[in-house]
Formats: sequence, structure tokens, C-alpha cells
Amino acid sequence: MSKKKQNKQDSFEKVETTLSSAEMFIEKNKKTILYVLGGIILVVLLILAFRNFYLKPRETDAANEIYKTQLVFARDSFRIALEGNAQVVGFKDIASEYSITKSGNLANAYAGICYYKLGDYNNAIKYLNQFDGKDNTLFTTVLGLIGDCYANTGETDKAISYFEKAASKTDDVTTPLFLKKAGIAYESLQKFDKALAVYKQIKQDYPSSIEGQDIDKFIARIEQ
Repeated sequence: MSKKKQNKQDSFEKVETTLSSAEMFIEKNKKTILYVLGGIILVVLLILAFRNFYLKPRETDAANEIYKTQLVFARDSFRIALEGNAQVVGFKDIASEYSITKSGNLANAYAGICYYKLGDYNNAIKYLNQFDGKDNTLFTTVLGLIGDCYANTGETDKAISYFEKAASKTDDVTTPLFLKKAGIAYESLQKFDKALAVYKQIKQDYPSSIEGQDIDKFIARIEQ
């Protein structure tokens, strides 16, 4: 027999041995395997049932509730939008009642904005931090607003940290805005070199932005 045929036969024998071992293992552990497969199937069915019969209806209910409250918010009725009344459910209750839904998550951001508008900066920070927005535009705004809250409570270093986080979400509109806020905060701490660096970044990278159009006077103020 040639060496090539011998190698092929050896390979077949190894495959047969492996298959036989697998068959013996399955036969020996048949009940355990069935229990495991049954458990996996049960978990999958429970997840599907949770999504279809609980989560989706909750998502719909939450979306309907938050839409009505957003209309109140748009009229600058921040106290009612936050706490609700006989006609609408407040953002606080939506965030609590529908916490696992997208609308419940969004309600955290709205509740934080309402608290900010009402001058309650500590509660604003609490709710804004509970908003999970990943990398969308609202999340950038939320980061900047947390910075505004800390600025209003005198925690300037924390404010700068959040302004810089918001500015790092590169956007031609929001980035220069939050960079400028960071620069002004640096100036209040008399960290003029850092303020100047931020202002020059605006001048170089965002000259056509609203902030960029008058940034020269901020640069001149420090350099003088």
C-alpha cells in the first residue's frame, strides 16, 4: 500500500474513532444533554415571551405617555412636565414606571432638564446621569448640561470635566460651544494658559462657528 493511501486510511480511522467516541458520550449523557437543551429552549422562549408580551406593550405605553408630557415641556411648563398632573404623567414617574424602556430612559434626560430649568441643580445632575444615550446628540447636550449644573453649584473643576467630555463628541455646532464654556471656567479658576489654549483651538478648528466669530476678544483679553 502506498504511503498516501496509508495516510488516508489512517485519517478515516481517526474520524471513525472520534465519531464512535462522540456517539458513546451522547449515549452515556443523553439525559443530561436533553435537560441542557430543554433549559436553553426554555430560556429562549422566556426571552421571546418577555419581549413580545411585556416589553413591547410597555414600550408603546411609555411612548404614548412621554409624547403628551413632551408637549407640556415644549410650553415651558417645567414643573408640570416634571411632576405631572391630572392630564399627563410627569417625567419623573415615566422614568420610574417605565425604566427598562427607551422612553423611560429618555424621561431621565427630560426630568434632569426640568430640574435644571427650575434651579434644582443637584436633582438635575442625578437624573441627567441616569440617562444612557451612548453617542447621540442628546447625550452630548446632557453632558454639557451636567457641566452647567456643576458650574452653578461652584464645582468648577467638575464642570470643566463635563464640558470637555461634551466637546470631545466632535460636532461643528456643539464642540465650540462647550470648548468656550470650558475656557470661561478655566479663566474663573485663573488657569489662563489652559483657557487660552481652548480659545485658540476654537479659532483654529471652528472659525466659522458662532463662538469662533468673536473668540479673538477672549484671546486678546488673556494675552493682554
